[in-house]
Order: sequence, then structure tokens, then C-alpha cells
Amino acid sequence: MALLNSVLALRKDPRILKLPPYLSLLCILGGIAWLLVLPLQEYSRGTYVSENALLPGQVHTYFTGSEHNIFRAYRQEVHGLADKSIEERTRRLGDVFRSQNLKVATQRYKYHASGRNISNQNVYAILQGPRADATEAVVLIGAWRNMDNEINTSGVALVLTLARYFKRWSLWSKDIIFLVSGDSTSGPQAWVDAYHDSHSSDAVEPLSIKSGALQGAIAVDYPAGPWGHRYDKLHIVYDGVNGQLPNLDLFNTAVSIANGQMGIGCTLQRMWKHDDKYQDRLQTVVRGMMSQGLGHATGPHSSFIPYHVDAITLQTVGDGWHDEMSLGRTVESLFRSLNNLLEHLHQSFFFYLLMQANRFVSIGTYLPSAMVIAVNFSITAIALWVASGRSATIPNPASTDHKDKNAAVTVVEKDGAKAIIPTAALEITERSLFLPLGFVLSSHFIGLLPLYIFNNTSQSYLNLAFNATTAITTILPLATAFALSSVKQPTEQETTLVQCFSLLLLGMFLSALATLNFSLSFLIGIAASPLSFTRAIHAPPASSPTSPPPSFLKKNRTAISVAQATLIAALNPLVLMKIAALVWKVDITDILVKAAEGWHVWGLWTQVVVWLAWWPAWFCGAVVVGSGLFS
Repeated sequence: MALLNSVLALRKDPRILKLPPYLSLLCILGGIAWLLVLPLQEYSRGTYVSENALLPGQVHTYFTGSEHNIFRAYRQEVHGLADKSIEERTRRLGDVFRSQNLKVATQRYKYHASGRNISNQNVYAILQGPRADATEAVVLIGAWRNMDNEINTSGVALVLTLARYFKRWSLWSKDIIFLVSGDSTSGPQAWVDAYHDSHSSDAVEPLSIKSGALQGAIAVDYPAGPWGHRYDKLHIVYDGVNGQLPNLDLFNTAVSIANGQMGIGCTLQRMWKHDDKYQDRLQTVVRGMMSQGLGHATGPHSSFIPYHVDAITLQTVGDGWHDEMSLGRTVESLFRSLNNLLEHLHQSFFFYLLMQANRFVSIGTYLPSAMVIAVNFSITAIALWVASGRSATIPNPASTDHKDKNAAVTVVEKDGAKAIIPTAALEITERSLFLPLGFVLSSHFIGLLPLYIFNNTSQSYLNLAFNATTAITTILPLATAFALSSVKQPTEQETTLVQCFSLLLLGMFLSALATLNFSLSFLIGIAASPLSFTRAIHAPPASSPTSPPPSFLKKNRTAISVAQATLIAALNPLVLMKIAALVWKVDITDILVKAAEGWHVWGLWTQVVVWLAWWPAWFCGAVVVGSGLFS
């Protein structure tokens, strides 16, 4: 009986409710520390090829000699098309493919985003494999303009040269598709959407000819001028739309061929100098997480990954002694490896963090860092739920009969039987759920307004819309708190439940998101973590013999509430976005234009997470803090 009494009394022990903030802080610090130890040698692994059929670098490449003259001729011809119209350029490129006895087709596309019309044409050709039955295909891409909006002169010329070169070989067991897209993002997206019949007929023209299921795609980014340019390294770009990644075997195969067979150094995440030190590894991981978290298209390959087509982009960087023949032999060997595949790449990892070209961390090692940060919101939500149910009339510890009133149970004997009845100390106050639930749900619906505004506003008004929305969303929580206090002053329990439900939903969203886009979940979790520690500080109750004396927080509630409101205002997602743009020296309008283009063209859903998960949690937390100022 004494043990039961102690256990039940523990539920009402006020010291229990003091633990959750420390547990939440421990989770946040633990998640950050977990990420910081990943670059250490003990917590990462060397890359390896899981699919034995790939046999990277095991074939002799023949792309050399006379092919160099062919390439230089095509490069001059491509350079001559730089000032031509889109129709003439497409027609001429199609004629080159037809001269090589390939099936050729073109495709027009036109997207509308931020008041801009994104229109261009794709031209592609299909080489039917002599040993293939048109059930599988691989794609070689050369965008007309690369991600830096430079004309991809040598890249397109290399695609034309390899098309002529591959046509002479009889060893292909898959069809090969050569695609010259109008640009690096919209063109490949329009083509791959139409290839899988998931395009909008109003914006994208259907494909007149197709092949089999796509097994892989390789994009070439080599914007050397008409006289060529020797490069030092290959920058392998692998990030897909919405943070999706290709199978790690494809990346490892490219590195093995380029580095091991061709002697070309490989780099990633724009780390031009990597000394394999802790700082370089950590910087590479952070850059990869930022790119994955933004979810934007990083190259022509990005549009293929959502369709489970493994793809990468090979980008030449630096000044060195490697030329177009080295890149051509690398692509040839890579296609020879993909030609060996009997099925989709599946044995290696689809979720990973790369810290250099030959070292990575798998999902089982890095996922807990985002999960424990998401758990901190759930811990706080549970603590707030328990606090909301505590009785408002708590016995005064200074009273003489405190021990009797604080007794957990009372034993009553009737008709020879004993019954255990909880005392008032364990009574649960009835919770008022209508206002908290309605407010939290309304906050999530309000997020649809800025989501629509930023995705459909013309480019010339985007900067004005951003500044106006930033000002409105910063003032809106205080205005909402004042309006609520004027109509119906929320009780301390109601404000507690608003924060409880808000953080509970945020924790659930981030936990689910961590399995899809680890980086976005981790970054939002860190940015929103102060919401776990901000509270509404209401005025102390009128003094009475049974009420405890006001705490330090309630004595200084105005100053503390103002400090909390200032901190919350600085955590506004739009304010953080503006700060990030200033740090990276990027125009905020360019970011919004790319986001709108991603919404209409790539199917980008990063802004959905921001406006329907992160912003509502911030708004609810800001209103709760503001309610303490007007109570």
C-alpha cells in the first residue's frame, strides 16, 4: 500500500514537470553532437560497389585518335549555333543525329512561373541496341545551357561525337538515348515527364518516339569555348529534386572509373580543395545537407531521380591537363558498366551523406541526429499536456495540513472490503479543447495564403510581396494575441494546450520528414528548437492563504515576455530566409523565382514544409508568448 501511494503521488510531484525542458535541451544538443562526430574516421565508411555486374573500369576504352578530330569539328559547329534561333538550332542538331542513322525527334515545352514564360525545345535521338529488345534504355544528356547559364559547347559536341562513336559498336544490350535539352532544369523535366506520360499537355509536347524503361542517365557539363579548355577535376553532382539521391553504386562507379581508370580527380559539393581532414569532411557534409534541404534541381540529372532513374552530372572544373578525350573515355566506360546491368540498381544505398569522393555515412548512422531533435518537441508537448491537466488549486506547501491534502490515496473500508480512492491531489482538471484545436488547425490553413502568393506572384512584385509578408507575419502574432484578449481572454490552460498541439504536430511532421529528406528535417528542427522553451507568462493569481507565492517569472513577466517575443520574431522563417540570403550574398528575389519555378516545373515541395509545418508552429508559439503580454 505504501508503494502504491508513492507511485501515485509521483504523478503529482511538481519536480517531474521540471525535467522535460532539460530532456529537450539534451535531445537538441545530442542531435547536433551526433552530426558533428560523423566526419570522424570511426563513424564513416569507405565507398564500395555493391552491384558486381557493373565491373567499373574493367573494359578497355577506344574513344581516342580520330574521334578527337570529329569532336573538334562538332564543337565548331555547335559554337556556330550559339546566335541562331531555337528552331534553327534544333533543326541543325537533329540533322546531325539523322546523319548518324539515328531515330530523331523534337519536343517543345512552355512553362509559366513568376510571370515569366519558360519556353524552349529539346532534341533527342535513339540508338537501338543491336543486342537489345527495346525494353531498357540509358540516357546521355548534354544541356544547351548549363546551371550557370553558359553555353555547354564542348558538352553538346561530346554528346554528338559519342552518338556517332557508339553507333559503330555492336555490344550494346540496351538502347541509348542522346538528349540535348534546351536548358539544364526545365528541359530535362519536360522530357522525362513526357517520357513517363505524366506531363501537362498544355505545357509540354508529348514524345513522338520512345524506348524502354530508363535504367540510368548521365549528364555532361563541359562549357569550354570553341577552342576547348583543359580541366583538372570532375565535379560529380548527384542531388536530386526534393532531396532525393541516386543509388550510391552509380556515384561509386563514376568515381572508380574517373579516378582509378582515367586518373581524373573527383570532387563534390563544390569542395575544390579537399585535404581529407575533419574540417573538410564536415564542410562537405554541411554543404550536402544545405543542397538536399533546399531540394532544388542542381543539374540536368535532378529531374530523373524522382522517377527512380539513377542519374548524375559530370562537370569539369579547374585548369589541368585532362581534355575532352579523357571525359569521353570516362563516359564510354561508364556506359559500358551500365550496359552490364540486368536490373535496376538496388543493392546499394539510396540514403547517405557523402563527405568526400570515397567516404560516406549511411542512413542508419546519421538518421538518429534528426530524430532526437524531432523528439524534443514531442517531449515538450507531453509535458504541456500533463501541465494543462493539473488542478488549479494546489495545496500550499506552507500550510500545516499539507501532508494530509497531498496524500495520494485514501483507503476506505466498507462491508469488510477495502477500496482505494484517489484524493484531490490526483484529480485532473477538465481540459477545454475547442479553442486550442481550432486555433492550431486555423494556423495551418493560414499558411496556404503565403504559399499561394509566393508561387503565383510576378517576378517584378516578388520583393515587395516578400517584405510585406515578412512585416505582416512578424506583427500578426501580437495582433492576434491582442484580439483574443479583447474578445475572450484565453486561460492559462488554453494557451498551454495551443502550444502542446502545435509542438506535437511539428514533432510528428519532422519525424516523418526525416526519413524522406533528412537534411530539411534537421535544419528546420534546429531553427524551431527555441519554441520548446518559450512559454506564456500570465499574471499571478490574487494572493490567498492557499495559493503559493508568485514565482520569479511572474514577478518579472513583462520583461521576460518582451524578451521572448523579440526572440520569436527573429525566428520568423522569412526573417531567417532573409538573413541566409545576406550571408550567402544571394538576391532574395532570385531565391523566390527559383522556388516558384520549382513549384510549377519540378514539383518542389520544400515550401509546403515551410508554410504548412514550420510556419504554423512558429505562429502558434509567437501567439502564446504574446498572450502573456496582454493577460
